[in-house]
Amino acid sequence: MRVAVLSDGAWGTALALTCLGNGHGVVLWSAFPDYLATMRETRANPRYLPGVALPPALGLTTDITEAVRDAEMILLAAPAQYLRGVLERLREVPRRDDAMVVNVAKGIEVTTLKRMSEVVREILGPLRYAALSGPSHAEEVARAIPTAVVVAAADPAVGVAVQEALMSQVFRVYTSDDVTGVELGGALKNVLALAAGVCDGMGFGDNTKAALMTRGIVEMARLGSALGGRSETFSGLSGIGDLIVTCMSRHSRNRFVGEQLGRGRPLEEIVRQMGGRVAEGVTTAAGAYRLARGAGVETPIIDQVHAGLYEGRDPRQAVRELMTREAKPEHLGP
Repeated sequence: MRVAVLSDGAWGTALALTCLGNGHGVVLWSAFPDYLATMRETRANPRYLPGVALPPALGLTTDITEAVRDAEMILLAAPAQYLRGVLERLREVPRRDDAMVVNVAKGIEVTTLKRMSEVVREILGPLRYAALSGPSHAEEVARAIPTAVVVAAADPAVGVAVQEALMSQVFRVYTSDDVTGVELGGALKNVLALAAGVCDGMGFGDNTKAALMTRGIVEMARLGSALGGRSETFSGLSGIGDLIVTCMSRHSRNRFVGEQLGRGRPLEEIVRQMGGRVAEGVTTAAGAYRLARGAGVETPIIDQVHAGLYEGRDPRQAVRELMTREAKPEHLGP
């Protein structure tokens, strides 16, 4: 299969290597000529995926027309808040009518509150669409560390085709038809990972993080169900699976940002330190908060993350408010 990967970030690069390892012809597109020149010269992605070699067979280009012209599968790997710009460029260039478009970004467009599939549909119209999500840090996928993900498509044939294209001995792919639930699971877990990082930064222990993650998955399922996802989806790879890895891993950018916030550093300083790497949860927190208010759904952890990021709430106050909420029975349903 001919595959185009639109983005030179860590996740796009890791998936490009996965596709290449499965025998596909792969072209990786970058919007930044100077950086792509560095990648060509070094055969590496030093900014986003250091220490991983890029084989000579991996095509590199800044010409989006060249990248997608003959592609049978197009992987959209730009961060959520930049996806619209990439799609507007993609709309203007020729591509195969039967190409599968697979989004792998995890977020909510903060200006419109749309999921990624809704943004894709708005700009490109009806097409063969799938969303890929799950516990899958690029740093491990690129090094062939065993990983399992889920691909969701309304058309089962598209889901199976993407599954067959990506699956290998080290990259297991499950299918789902719950596009809404899979997309929301991948987006909302980033907000909760910020909270998990705050716990780390404040020096809390395993008890605290376990409680946060357990109550966090309840919030994800509650809000996700209200927005059209199936509650059981949030017990799967795109829900609790991705929540676990993003809250616990040293690779997690969202957990890192939360940890630094918990240590008292200002957000602007943390973002500068990240040097262009994106923590999707920062913007998704604003979108998730507004979606929850619009749906009338109770999301106490998401609310506190939003207050910390956008209202200047001190993390210690946020913890006090969560711990002193009205006593109630444990409810696990949506």
